[in-house]
Amino acid sequence: MMAIANLQYAWTLFTKPMQSHLHVSLTAIQGIFSAFILVETWLVPFEGYLVDRIGPRLMLGVGAVLVGFGWIFSGQAESLGKLYFWYCVGGVGAGVVYGGTIGNALKWFPDHRGLCVGLTAGAYGIGTALTVSPIDKMIKASGYQHTLVFWGIVQGFVVLAMALLLAKPPEGWFPPNWKQKEAKIKEKVRSSVRDMTPWQMLTQPSFYVIYLMMTMLSFGGLVVTAQLNPMAVSYHVDKVVVAFGMSALVMAITVDRYLNGLTRPFWGWVSDHIGRENTMFIAFTLEAIAVFALLQLISRPVWFIALSGLCFFAWGEIFSLFPSITGDLFGKKWATTNYGIVYTAKGAGAFFAGVGAAWLYERTGSWTKVFWIMIACDLAAAFLALFWLKGAAKRTVEESNAAPEVASVSEPMKARGVA
Repeated sequence: MMAIANLQYAWTLFTKPMQSHLHVSLTAIQGIFSAFILVETWLVPFEGYLVDRIGPRLMLGVGAVLVGFGWIFSGQAESLGKLYFWYCVGGVGAGVVYGGTIGNALKWFPDHRGLCVGLTAGAYGIGTALTVSPIDKMIKASGYQHTLVFWGIVQGFVVLAMALLLAKPPEGWFPPNWKQKEAKIKEKVRSSVRDMTPWQMLTQPSFYVIYLMMTMLSFGGLVVTAQLNPMAVSYHVDKVVVAFGMSALVMAITVDRYLNGLTRPFWGWVSDHIGRENTMFIAFTLEAIAVFALLQLISRPVWFIALSGLCFFAWGEIFSLFPSITGDLFGKKWATTNYGIVYTAKGAGAFFAGVGAAWLYERTGSWTKVFWIMIACDLAAAFLALFWLKGAAKRTVEESNAAPEVASVSEPMKARGVA
């Protein structure tokens, strides 16, 4: 997970050099980011199904090759079309790795689902914390193309080596003393005793609430991910040296990555104790406050660093809370496939965060409207979690616990009267 993090979270460092080298608009460059997220997310259900069927080792090995090739050949691309193609190849590989590792964590650790998924997703969030500064320096010294080739080789080999160590749990496996643990878990977190197929999950109203919320939250966080460099340039804080010889931009990206990694296990652990929906309400409200404060103080370098970090701390938890509640409500047997479907919401949000936000900025000459849309999405999701998702989740668990088990994803769907 740490080895694929640069594909998404170091992207903002490449935007301006790519734009200058290829002589294209910011909207065209950020279209690559949107396309990357789309292929990273929208293929995960299919990739997750293969992981569920044949295990993670072979699939993540294939992902390693695609991750490496994606950056290596992006570094050699001399046209916008080739850059789109090869960065999307890397996105396919990143989707295999991301979906496979999250799904495996859901299966191995049903007794600490929020914490363990948070730790796994946190590796993706924190992965670039140590590489941001070296990548930034290499871009300035050798150009973005050499940087992509070098790090593409490194990242591909790391993912391949780690893939060889992964294994899925045996059929019917549960952690020791599972019955006692399950009873305690249900006191705090609603969970189904039955494994739903993807088709059954799609009949549940709670799935659509989850999907809508994740789309809105993905938009806000991915705006900061993709547009932090252009924002820093717009507000003239990108080259202000703050500490340790690092500019406010590089310092902000570094701080953001640490907090983006730490937030996932932290909020996952919190949700294990106070429930997923309550945790969502608190975190999403905090995100709205952080974005509002950033809008007011973004032109001040220190506040730019601190508040962009707070935005990530309040946003990154969606990658522990949403897979956790997916496992809670729809079971663990098809956890990789089911969360893969939910994860496509990130792709929907990415289109608006990449191309949409860049287009709105170029049209208005300001990031203000983008910030206000982010705030509205955060607050809407917070109240949806508390006043809609909580009730929908309760009904899903009650209905699924009363229904018979379905053994195969290919069997006809019986839940909620659908044949």
